[in-house]
Amino acid sequence: MKKILIVEDEKLLAGLLHKKLADNGYYVFLAEDGEQGLQQMKENRPDAVLMDVAVPRLGGLEVLKEMGQDSLLKDIPVIIISNSGQLEEIDKARALGAKDWLVKTEFDPEEALGKVRKYVGEADETKSNNNTSDGLL
Repeated sequence: MKKILIVEDEKLLAGLLHKKLADNGYYVFLAEDGEQGLQQMKENRPDAVLMDVAVPRLGGLEVLKEMGQDSLLKDIPVIIISNSGQLEEIDKARALGAKDWLVKTEFDPEEALGKVRKYVGEADETKSNNNTSDGLL
């Protein structure tokens, strides 16, 4: 089963992403801040990460820098979640290794699912609604 980490401190958005991905067969786990996110990556080795740029304790760009310096984490696809979608922010994230982005003001759970599928493929043959984990929910 493919594992997706969501690093997002807005519980409503994290919950929507969690539900959409879990309902489509992915194992989803959550982190509320960048430090938790890095720890989760090291412990659980996700297949992809959806990460807010503006999370507490260690921002998304800092997390990307840390990932780039870690041989076990640097190849994990990261999809940035941005409040603004400003090109400067997106360019910085891409320079640090982010593969794609979602803009919160244009958020659509189906788009998030499509981006995850683009980078990691389908979850599995069998879908289960029991793909819950530790985290915000």
